[in-house]
Amino acid sequence: MKKLWLILGILISLSSCDFSKYKLVKEFDFETRFEKSGGTETGTYAEVIKFYTQLAEAYPSVTLQTFGETDSGLPLHLAIYNPSGEPDLEKLRKSHSVMLINNGIHPGESDGIDATMMLFRDLASDSIASPKNTIIATIPIYNVGGALNRNSTTRTNQNGPKEYGFRGNARNYDLNRDFIKADTKNAKTFYEIFHLLDPEVFIDNHVSNGADYQYTLTHLFTQHDKLGGTLGEYLQNKMMPALEDSLKSKDWDITPYVNVFNEVPEKGFTQFMDSPRYSTGYTTLWNTLGMMVETHMLKPYDKRVMGTYELMRSMIDITDAESNFIKDLRNQAKRKYLTDRHYNLKFEPDTENPSKRQFKGFEGEEITSEITGMQRLKYDQNQPFTKEIEYFDNFKVTEEVEIPRAYVIPQGWWEVLNRLKLNNIKMEPLERDTVLSVEVYKIQDFETSEQAYEGHYPHRNTKVTKSIERVNFRKGDLLVTTFQDGARYLLETLEPSAVDSFFNWNFFDTVLQQKEGFSPYVFEDKAKELLENDPELRKKFERKKSLDNDFSNSWYAQLDWLHKNSPNYEPAHLRYPVFRLPR
Repeated sequence: MKKLWLILGILISLSSCDFSKYKLVKEFDFETRFEKSGGTETGTYAEVIKFYTQLAEAYPSVTLQTFGETDSGLPLHLAIYNPSGEPDLEKLRKSHSVMLINNGIHPGESDGIDATMMLFRDLASDSIASPKNTIIATIPIYNVGGALNRNSTTRTNQNGPKEYGFRGNARNYDLNRDFIKADTKNAKTFYEIFHLLDPEVFIDNHVSNGADYQYTLTHLFTQHDKLGGTLGEYLQNKMMPALEDSLKSKDWDITPYVNVFNEVPEKGFTQFMDSPRYSTGYTTLWNTLGMMVETHMLKPYDKRVMGTYELMRSMIDITDAESNFIKDLRNQAKRKYLTDRHYNLKFEPDTENPSKRQFKGFEGEEITSEITGMQRLKYDQNQPFTKEIEYFDNFKVTEEVEIPRAYVIPQGWWEVLNRLKLNNIKMEPLERDTVLSVEVYKIQDFETSEQAYEGHYPHRNTKVTKSIERVNFRKGDLLVTTFQDGARYLLETLEPSAVDSFFNWNFFDTVLQQKEGFSPYVFEDKAKELLENDPELRKKFERKKSLDNDFSNSWYAQLDWLHKNSPNYEPAHLRYPVFRLPR
């Protein structure tokens, strides 16, 4: 009788089960190309998107969406793992953290593509524990055009996989230099995804070039002094050590990204400074905890992929355990830039304050090259070592700026205004023609690259002078307050001396060229009249001639100087066309 009731109970429970999900899963093959090849191959673009499409069909915890367009003509995809069942992302964000994982920005560095496919499958199928407080999102392949440009030769230094994508995108841009300038459709679409998710944590998966050493995994967290405040302290003192400890407990040693070129790392090295052109430098502007994973190019492909997989699992565990704390820190950081009076624009390594780290390397030596006959570096993997080295991960401020109450941007600078709009920057058009007393920058000095770099000839070491002037603005010119979540973004893009400012990326180069000039034979008489009517100007003119031999020996330089100190000189020349309203 007992057996009869047991059988009856089993039949009733089975009849109430929903087998449709099980049948659907059985229809698909979720073994990745990486796994089928024994860890030697990576999926093609079509295979990767098909995998996530089928995963979303099979498991209700996974969704797949398309966004915008890339330079290849195809959209970006976004997969989200959300086991909570709550469809309203905005509502979910109040109680959960969001982690965004970016893959294939350099498609030849494909480790993260394969690792994240397996991660999503294992989460969805309950093969590994699901986070309770964290939503996981991924862009499966960010550089679509590069992924379609598949080859087996361009990663000269890399040990597998057999075939992979190319670093440049469909227009040959390096997308990890485009986040702040957004020359590509990829970057513009990334903005939409990023601001939709507003992630607490961001991971960008890469493979490193550079020195040889024992580690498969290295981490490149955003520079903590630049991130700043309690958020920067948490990243440096809690999150990074927690990741290192977690991986060590799983027999995956990790070290900071080894930032050297043709040098042995045991001499010490400096933390990489990720300015906003890079993914983590951009996400920092929105107070997101960011890191790049850099696996080592010479390690076997299967080991690199599995290391990336375990690293992401560890970061999920850390984020999930600290979810509420991280959200609180982020909210504090957002408020900080609404009340602070000054903002740190530039940093340099504090060479007197290095950290000490145990480093596992290989002995290297300088030997004579059989090709060039000159000295070359050679590592001996048969001579591993562990040594204490200096790691320069503390940076000091070299330039700060007073935060204005607002910026005023004339409506003609639509390329800049469009980028602000894509980043959800709040702007108010002036309702009428207006005269405002504003701070005006004059470009005093800058250097320009002699070589093309990512479609630009960028400036650097920009210096400005500042004055207070009354400026006429037109109806429709834009007032942009700094009292908003995008305050850091505004300061990094609109302050001309910032490393990755829009000025340094050539968006305002037309003001560097003088548009109106003079004919010397005409201006001679005007210059004479100018000096006769302005004794102070005459004194300055005579003094400059007495102190500057080149000036005194050049008739044109003298006339040009007088023209630039006359009412005929155009005010727009070298005047930075974004104006500041002081607090």
